[in-house]
Amino acid sequence: MSEQRFSSYIGGQWIEGDGSHADENPSDLATPVGHYGTLDAARAAQAVDAASAASPAWSLSNPQQRADILDFVGSEILARKEELGRLLAREEGKTLPESIGEAARAGQIFKFFAGEALRIPGEKLASTRPGVDVEITREPVGTVGIIAPWNFPLAIPAWKIAPALAYGNTVVFKPAEIVPGCAWAIAEILSRAGLPEGVFNMVLGSGRTVGQAMIEHKGLDALTFTGSVPTGHALLKQAAARALKVQLEMGGKNPLVVLADADLDKAVECAVNGAFFSTGQRCTASSRLIVEDAVYDDFVARAQARLAKVKVGDPLDAGIDIGPVASRQQLDTDLSYIQAGHDDGGELLAGGGRVEGKTKGHYLAPTLFAAKPSDRIAREEIFGPVAAVLRADDYEHALALANDTEFGLCAGICTTSLKHATHFKRHAQAGMVMVNLPTAGVDPHVPFGGRKASSYGPREQGRYAVEFYTTVKTAYIAA
Repeated sequence: MSEQRFSSYIGGQWIEGDGSHADENPSDLATPVGHYGTLDAARAAQAVDAASAASPAWSLSNPQQRADILDFVGSEILARKEELGRLLAREEGKTLPESIGEAARAGQIFKFFAGEALRIPGEKLASTRPGVDVEITREPVGTVGIIAPWNFPLAIPAWKIAPALAYGNTVVFKPAEIVPGCAWAIAEILSRAGLPEGVFNMVLGSGRTVGQAMIEHKGLDALTFTGSVPTGHALLKQAAARALKVQLEMGGKNPLVVLADADLDKAVECAVNGAFFSTGQRCTASSRLIVEDAVYDDFVARAQARLAKVKVGDPLDAGIDIGPVASRQQLDTDLSYIQAGHDDGGELLAGGGRVEGKTKGHYLAPTLFAAKPSDRIAREEIFGPVAAVLRADDYEHALALANDTEFGLCAGICTTSLKHATHFKRHAQAGMVMVNLPTAGVDPHVPFGGRKASSYGPREQGRYAVEFYTTVKTAYIAA
């Protein structure tokens, strides 16, 4: 694939931006994916201006028009899923099958919300006053700022952009700096989908400059953000100061409980998939494996044997299970947590260092520590292929360990006991629960989100997305 120049998109026009920044290929540092220019604060403000100007007309647009546009986008993404998956694999580092799967998911999300554009809910009720009817309708919020992360550079923008447009909002989309190519690909398709000028805008640049200019702009009516806890908290404070509607997804430290009655081979597969696939760079990753004492040693031995067979390498190669870490910065973070695992007295069970590939890249072996609940690697989100295994006395102890975290995104359990599975589903302090499945892996048509420090505001995805992207109006009508 030849190098490309990725530009921003404002008011129906492509904007080059300043400078020429390399879009790094984490699996082969010698061959960048492309180059891109970044915007300054004034250009970011221009994007919000364009979206605000387009908002009144778009908010009253025909829902069939919106449905047709989103269906067009979804159809093209699905038709080009192999091409887009290859771009994603080169830019973010996911294996090609995972990347193609993510592209397909993005297309499915656009198609789902094409249907939702025609199903915006409302109610008609009788008033307590004779001769009066009540209508409850949903209207678009207005102009929505979207700040998306780098780990799912097609799917997460899709599940934010598609509902925003479906419900009649205009959009200013800021992707993470290390995935401009995937953002450009989405913008390029949307630019040909029939949207009026200014309805969709995409801005490339840093969060400090572009993101800050977006949130400070009075024309912005709502902000949806997926990223780190510190950034999310900072955005929440700024949003609260100006009463901006906000939705935050900020990560997790997700437990996978393995009970003594579990099918251990299935449990190991759930653990390895959930903790290490996608290079562990999923907010739903199983970074804490909590194993009942009676099967702890057997589980660890089987996990070590399974991890010894995991292949790390170029994500475009056949048979590769795990690609590179997405960036040098993330690699350094992962290595620092591996050192913390040693410093806290953890026992290294697998991995623990970099892997040499056929090209120079950010390759890291999947790393597993036997740890204590108080260890940093068992408490802080790492966002890489590093997991901790903890020993639990029994089910009650395992549940207590699972809930002993500031996060609450996802929790999983492997068991053949209906009693324990049912109890865990009710008592796990998480927004999503998996039974005999990896914690990482959710469907596009159901709500996504967590509790505690993981999430703030209404859920994402599925029909529940309407809660964030619309506002409710109550109208009284006298006969």
